[in-house]
Amino acid sequence: MDQSWMLNGARQIGGHLNGLRQPRSIRIGLALGGGFARGIAHAGVLKIMDRHRIPIHCVTGVSAGSIVAGAYASGATHGEIAHDGCSMRFSDVGRWSLGRLGLVGSERMNGFLKRLLRTYRFEEMRIPLGVLATDLSTGNPVSFSGTGQVFDPVRASCSYPGLFQPVRLQGQLLVDGAMSMEIPAALARQLGATHVISVYLPAPSSGAQPRNALHVVNRCFQILQRQAEANWRRETDLVIAPDVGGTEWDGFGHGAQLIEAGEAAALAALPDIQRWLLRNRMAPQKQARAA
Repeated sequence: MDQSWMLNGARQIGGHLNGLRQPRSIRIGLALGGGFARGIAHAGVLKIMDRHRIPIHCVTGVSAGSIVAGAYASGATHGEIAHDGCSMRFSDVGRWSLGRLGLVGSERMNGFLKRLLRTYRFEEMRIPLGVLATDLSTGNPVSFSGTGQVFDPVRASCSYPGLFQPVRLQGQLLVDGAMSMEIPAALARQLGATHVISVYLPAPSSGAQPRNALHVVNRCFQILQRQAEANWRRETDLVIAPDVGGTEWDGFGHGAQLIEAGEAAALAALPDIQRWLLRNRMAPQKQARAA
């Protein structure tokens, strides 16, 4: 009796079971929070990731984090991101234009993004990119990834309510992504990350009294975001929190210190990340010995 079909079937089953025993490879996702000028600290985090050759599978961002995420995913280096961040001024991304829905138009951001990004479409990115905005009508997060142009989603994600005018896109009126999700950790999961590193940029906590209406609005949102912090932490495996609490939202002149803070926080988290990678490399060897 020809038993070749039985042998072939056994090989197929064995190969399938062997595949099931293989550990799932680690895919690290970076989720970058907002913070206006404090977003420069992200460049310091990226510098450490690159220096120590930490493989990044995908990157997501809200507000200032979406600019850095877009630049990094497109192929810009951490040095280029740091340089442009330190030299950036408010006038590079906004123009005072009093309107019913905001004080500042963000069309100028397109020019800034053209200079910083290496490509302008999601499908052309070096690694998967996710950008999060907020639907002003429903309050729900709106994610962008996969295909399409990047500029409008990033502009929407950076449109801080009351200051920047909302962005109309795909039939929705969109504002800052941090209004619905302070850090887009869940979006990194959706893009395939098995391990999510959330980079959190804490705001000043001196307790000083607000000096103007924008400070009042900003403080109110900080209070609301603190109540919702558990949402993004549930999707996070590791939090990197640079010490940037002493820098105000418009502190672009403190770029060097912000980058150093990002580096220091990333270095402190590096042993945990390296343990993930080491365990992943050792797992097949342990299984081979057991077999």
